[in-house]
Amino acid sequence: MNTDSIRSSPTILVVDDDPSLLKLMGMLLEHIGTKPVLFPDGITALDYLKDNTPHLIILDLMLPDINGLDVLRILRRMEHLNWTPVLILTAYADPDFVRQAMQYGADSYVTKPYLANSLIEHVRLLLNVGHRPSKSVPPPHPDEVL
Repeated sequence: MNTDSIRSSPTILVVDDDPSLLKLMGMLLEHIGTKPVLFPDGITALDYLKDNTPHLIILDLMLPDINGLDVLRILRRMEHLNWTPVLILTAYADPDFVRQAMQYGADSYVTKPYLANSLIEHVRLLLNVGHRPSKSVPPPHPDEVL
């Protein structure tokens, strides 16, 4: 990460329903000079994202209220988040989930358990590179409400 990114304290939104992991992620992200914003579910995270643009989103796929892939599809249709990278951090190692997440606009996919140094490298890379929007936007789910 370049020193300008550290000085400006990039905001990183983390969505995970595991309170212990959420707390650990918050401490890890603060340690590398970022400002974590933590949410235990997808609905409150999406509500926050309506009016805020973090520098990076770290998203679990197993959430209590809404599937993480649905969260990803919804946030990828929010124009102000076009350049915000998304890192999927999940226990799902299935290639179909990886493929689907990447099709829906994820920029990186890390499986749990993870090594802290590896996760930090993914975070630094995504903060430096950002998201490159594709021409296609994931279609809305029939039951989806924005």
